[in-house]
Parts: sequence; C-alpha cells; structure tokens
Amino acid sequence: MQSPAEGRSLRSRLYNVIFEAETAAGKSFDVALIICILLSIGVIMLESVDSIRLSTGTVLITLEWFFTILFTIEYLVRIWVVKKKRKYILSFYGLVDLISILPTYLSVVLTGANVLLIIRSIRLLRIFRVLKLAQFVGEGQALFAALKASRHKITVFLVTVITSVIIAGTLMFIIEGKENGFANIPISIYWAIVTLTTVGYGDISPSTPLGQAVASLIMILGYGIIAIPTGIVTAEMAFQKRKEITSEVCPGCLKEGHDKDASFCKFCGHRLN
Repeated sequence: MQSPAEGRSLRSRLYNVIFEAETAAGKSFDVALIICILLSIGVIMLESVDSIRLSTGTVLITLEWFFTILFTIEYLVRIWVVKKKRKYILSFYGLVDLISILPTYLSVVLTGANVLLIIRSIRLLRIFRVLKLAQFVGEGQALFAALKASRHKITVFLVTVITSVIIAGTLMFIIEGKENGFANIPISIYWAIVTLTTVGYGDISPSTPLGQAVASLIMILGYGIIAIPTGIVTAEMAFQKRKEITSEVCPGCLKEGHDKDASFCKFCGHRLN
C-alpha cells in the first residue's frame, strides 16, 4: 500500500511533469500532448468528410473515444496534482480541458454533439510553453496593457466612426433614394460602413453626381480613419515596460507570465518553485 509520503512525492513529480514546461520531462509531456491534440483534431476533420466516414467510420469513432478517454485521464490527473483544485477547474485552461472532452460523452445522448470537439484546437495554445515562446506572452501582455490604456481614446474614435456612418448613410438615402438601391436608412448605413472601411462589395453604388461626390469623400476619409487606432495603440505601447518572463506556473493561482528573476508570484504572492 502506498504511504502518504510516497503519494505526495508522486503528486509532486507529476505536477512538475504536467505543469512545468521548463523541465525536460515537462517539455516531453507537452509535446506528446500537442501531438495527441493534433491527431484528435485530424480525426474530427476526417469524420466530417462523408466518403471517409462511410468507409472508415468505425476506426474514426474508436480513435475519437481513445483520445477522449486519454484526455479525460489527463484532466483528472491535473485536478489530482494541483493544490488548489477549484482554481484550476475554473481557470481558462481548466475550462478548455473540460470542454474538450465533454462533446464525446454528450454525443451518446445528443446527435452531432461530437462536432464541438474541434474546440480541442484551443488547447494548442500550450505550444507557447513547449517551444519556450514565453517572450511572446510578454509581448502580448504589453499589447493588452496598451489597448487597456487606450480604451477611452478608442471608444471616442469608435463613437465618432459610428456617428459618421449614420450621418453618411442618412445623407446617401436622401440623395440617392430607393430607385438607386438605397431602399432605407439601415441599408444606406451598411453601404457607408462598407465604403468607409474600403471593403467595397459593389452590391450598392451611387448613381447621381452628388452621391458619387459624397462617396468619394467617404472613401478618402476611410483611409485616414484606418490609421488612427494604429497610431493610438502604438503611442501607448511605447510607454509599456517590457520584461523577460518565463512559462513557470504558480502553484497557488496557476497563472503564467512571471519575471525570470521572480521568487514570488506577482498575481497572488505565492512562492514559486
């Protein structure tokens, strides 16, 4: 019978393998996990092809259940090894891990539920840990901080754009009218949005000289508007302090993105491994 000390030692070893990509064993585990995720996604894609499903349906279903049981065991082991189980279960990765296995079990009672298994592709986010791309997480945090700092300016910008397309759409409805495709104000606003963003589907176009002149102004304005949010975010990013971070997982809150020289978690204060 396994002693409590041996059980704690096993849990500690499994924790380092499953949650720490900085170790050789942890990296190997994550690589194997990602390969299994890719293979399971491939099975789901093949199953959606009628000709393949009719010829090898049994094999694909067997593989689907194999990967589901494998991921279920992995999910349960993750819950077992973490100290704060509720934290993991309700975390982003914890919810994704759970949702990735539920559709197969639901398919037993709900036809077509297994199509939702494609959500397993979200689990490929773990590749950032495997390939030691933690620095990109830092860049992502800097971008998020810049967007957060720019939120008021971006809100004002979006309100200005919405107001502009409403005015432009109403104006074009008055100028062009129903006979030229501008049947009502909502359709005219749709045209203004498409024109201002320089998409230009061409399903509606002005026919009168005045309408074409207004459309030309909107298109020119569109090029200027595209550059505004880029400038706002870029200016804010210049003020963001960037630090080298690791993919180490905090045992307390299970969050990543800690400074390389940190001894304690910057989110919850728990001591890092």
